[in-house]
Amino acid sequence: MDVWAAIAVASATGGAALLVRPRLRIPAAAPAVVGVRTPDSGLLRRGRALWAALAGCAGWLFLPGALGGLAAIVLAYAVWTVAARAEPPGARRRREEVRRGLPHVTRLLAIALAGGQAVPAALAQVAAALPGPASEDLAAARSRLAIGVPSQRVWAELSSVPGLEALGRVFARAEVSGAQVADVVSRLADELAAEARAGVEDRARSVGIKAAVPLGLCLLPAFLLLGIVPVVAAAVTALRW
Repeated sequence: MDVWAAIAVASATGGAALLVRPRLRIPAAAPAVVGVRTPDSGLLRRGRALWAALAGCAGWLFLPGALGGLAAIVLAYAVWTVAARAEPPGARRRREEVRRGLPHVTRLLAIALAGGQAVPAALAQVAAALPGPASEDLAAARSRLAIGVPSQRVWAELSSVPGLEALGRVFARAEVSGAQVADVVSRLADELAAEARAGVEDRARSVGIKAAVPLGLCLLPAFLLLGIVPVVAAAVTALRW
């Protein structure tokens, strides 16, 4: 028992050490699009070794013998996998910001392209006119085009950015097919605007549905006091007579 307890403590200590960021780190590989901030990995992913160790210790402590060892392995692996795949809060917030701003960015980009601007110039104008996460990614793509990175590679990288997949694919398809970039971007802007309007309408309809239950709970006491209680009282009085 003492040996297993020591192993559990060592595992937990090692996992806790991973929660503390070292001051000197080996530089990580550059992100897909240069200039875009890489969100923090989040506490859940950064401390997955600790959570896995704690889950394994719990399985071993609560189940006897070999069954406890098997449960420890299964629980530790399951917790490690779930924590590794969890989306960090920073990445989720950034993706939502990109999704909200993308219809406006795409519309302005379509207008700039329809006005005769080249793609790099249009990207630069949109990034300057509409600051935000989506514009940061477009500015990074424009910078890579300016230094001579092949456009297909830039569009492939843009397609891997959460929230900008559709825009990257549109640029890539226009590059391959030779279609007018302004036309395909304009169609994408129309689709994104329609999706945004549909999302607003869905959220507006859901407000009434979500408010029905609390409103019903608030009105239920009044209904009982004004509707049910007098009827019951009258019935009891009539029975007494």
